[in-house]
Amino acid sequence: MDSNLTRRSFVKRCAAASAGTVFSGWSTLTAAGQRPESDWTTALQDPTYSMISGRPDLDRILVLFPRTSGKPAFDPEVIAENIKRLQPAPPIDTGHPLLDLSVKTGLAHIDATFRGDHPKYGMGTYAQDVHDGFPPTIIAAVDALSAWGMNRRAAELFRYWLANFVRADGTIKYYGPSISEYGQLLHTAALLEERAGAAGWWTEGFKALDRVAEFLLRLQAAAAKDGRLIAGVPEADTRKDTGSYFHNNAWVVKGLRRWADLCRRQRASPTTTLATAARVSTALADDTLSAIHRTWPADPADWWLPPQVEPVQRPARLTASTLASYTNYRYWPELLSSGLLPAELANRIVEARLAAGGQFCGMTRFAGHLDDWPLANYLDGLWVLGRKRDFLVSLYGHVAYHQAAGHLTAYEQVSFPPGQPRADYCLPCQLVAARAARVLQK
Repeated sequence: MDSNLTRRSFVKRCAAASAGTVFSGWSTLTAAGQRPESDWTTALQDPTYSMISGRPDLDRILVLFPRTSGKPAFDPEVIAENIKRLQPAPPIDTGHPLLDLSVKTGLAHIDATFRGDHPKYGMGTYAQDVHDGFPPTIIAAVDALSAWGMNRRAAELFRYWLANFVRADGTIKYYGPSISEYGQLLHTAALLEERAGAAGWWTEGFKALDRVAEFLLRLQAAAAKDGRLIAGVPEADTRKDTGSYFHNNAWVVKGLRRWADLCRRQRASPTTTLATAARVSTALADDTLSAIHRTWPADPADWWLPPQVEPVQRPARLTASTLASYTNYRYWPELLSSGLLPAELANRIVEARLAAGGQFCGMTRFAGHLDDWPLANYLDGLWVLGRKRDFLVSLYGHVAYHQAAGHLTAYEQVSFPPGQPRADYCLPCQLVAARAARVLQK
């Protein structure tokens, strides 16, 4: 395998930092002969916040900029037929027809993307077999399906994945799984059991999940001997940059806690006792929070919150370096969604993203473009924090501009408006709306 393989081609963009500019909308700017893209790519603040007031409204957000355009990942007639076959429970009724259609379109893309029960990350480059084992694909699919009561399909896909992508030693058959993804898989199992019960996947999947838990426990034991956090891969694209990342450790904590709760409910007997798993997760939670307090700046207004224990160079902005972009688009959102952080620390992540060039119309900035496939983690964190305005801006921005107008294909990356695909379609990005919008119907 090519040691330089990544899911994306990173385009380094080190623009000089500047204060955010207030915009009145695309039509006003273009009528004056201005092209605001250069201002958008260097702005520190999300310009959308100065364009809207009060509760965010999807209709209003839809007219702020020109919509993204591009070819559909699949024949729209195929997706339309898949939508007709959906049987969600409850029926999808979020309060806006475009958001409803985005949810249905995402769910319809699952069977279009998978090859039977076999996962595919996306189309084009992302249909290559090397990407099949990427854990966020199955995590997103199971979450979206079970959120809308499509439990039988969720169970089928999860059972297949566990049987085919977990090795005998508990490691994942993929070229660069992050440590966080192991914890997220344990959480996915607990979530599926809570929503759908254990039928159709638990009997076959228990042993694979137990191996995953044992792998994490071995990592923690080795780290504890040296008095450190777990060190490992933070993301497939940055698999050479191993270190003691906070999002990885936070998700090991959550994964082990969820595993213990799941085994307790199912009266299962995992290899390591539930009491031991609980004790380990508590100790790791304390160690991770202590390390964060030692590493993050004491000034609550300081936006640079390093993602790892090891010293790293401070970026000028959140798109000024490879590390900054990956921190903004994945490491911070996953730390936020782990639930480990107390509110004051969790809110610092959100404020940092808003103050240092981390988003545009709620979408995630990555170098000189937008990349939203991990956005569901950020949205989950916003909802738990009670930041509904920020939640709606990001969800509506994603629906309006990270999906192509008409057929609503969600590409992994898109350019600033007028949006064009910067990478191929991928399923986790397509499922952002389906995963996030469920809370609007509770």
